[in-house]
Amino acid sequence: MKNLLGTIQGRLLPKYKGRYQAHPLGYWEDEFHIAKDIGLDCVEFILDYNDADQNPMLNSDGLEKLKLIIANTGVIVKTVCADYFMEAPLHSENDAISDKSMSVLNKLLESASQLNVSDIVIPCVDQSSLSSDIAMDRFVQKINKVIPSIEERGINLSLETDLDPVNFLKLLNKFDSKRITVNYDIGNSASLGFDPIEELNAYGDRITDIHIKDRLLNGGPVTLGDGNADFEMFFNKLKEFNYKGPLIMQAYRDEEGLEIFKKQKKWIQKYIDLVK
Repeated sequence: MKNLLGTIQGRLLPKYKGRYQAHPLGYWEDEFHIAKDIGLDCVEFILDYNDADQNPMLNSDGLEKLKLIIANTGVIVKTVCADYFMEAPLHSENDAISDKSMSVLNKLLESASQLNVSDIVIPCVDQSSLSSDIAMDRFVQKINKVIPSIEERGINLSLETDLDPVNFLKLLNKFDSKRITVNYDIGNSASLGFDPIEELNAYGDRITDIHIKDRLLNGGPVTLGDGNADFEMFFNKLKEFNYKGPLIMQAYRDEEGLEIFKKQKKWIQKYIDLVK
C-alpha cells in the first residue's frame, strides 16, 4: 500500500486572512477539488482557535458537508491538525481554558471517528510548548483522560513538540498507550538543529504522520531543498521503519499558493519514492 500524499489545509488556496495555513472559512471546499486535480490523496484538516464553532469538525451540518465533498472528490481527511490547542493548551494552568480545550478534544474525537481519521495532531510548540516539568506533568494528566476514548476509536494523538529526541522519548514513555504517537515535521527539526538519525532511532517506529517542510537552521520556512533539511538522509532512514502513514505537504507558500506547491511536489517526489 502506498503512502497517502496530501496537503495541510489552506496551502493550495489564496491566503486566508494573510495566514500561511488555516481553515479558510467560506471557500474551504475548493481545496478538495484542486487537490483531486493535482493528484493528491488527502487534505489534513485544520481546527483553528478562531471561529472554531464554525469549523465542520465541530458542528454536525459542516461535518455532513465535509462527508459529501469527500465522496464527490475521493480526496479524504485522514489527519487533523488541531492548531486550536496552540492558542488554548490542554495543559493550560488556567483551568477554564484547559477544561474547554478538553471538551473540544472530545468533540473532535467524535467527528474524527465518523471520518475514519487516523491521527489528530496535537501541537506542543510555541505558546503550548512543554517548556517545564509542571507543563509536561499537566499535559500527561490531561491526555491520560482521553486514552480510553482514542483506544476505542482507533485514533492516534500524534504529538508535535520542540523537545529534543531524548526528552521527546521520555514524554512518550509516560503514556501506557500505543495510540500516543509522533508527528514528525522535517522542517521544524532542521530549524531546531536536531539530527534526523538520532530522532528516528529514538522513536521512528512511533511516527504516524509526517509534515514535509524545509527551514533554515534557527530560521523560517523556505522552498524545499533551499534549507537545512536533509531529505535524502531522512527518507533513507525512514525506510527502515516500513512507514505506512500519510505524507503531508506543509511546504513554503507564497500569496497564491498553488503553482509553488506543484513545483515543490514535483521536487520531493524522488524522496517519496524511496519509501514506497
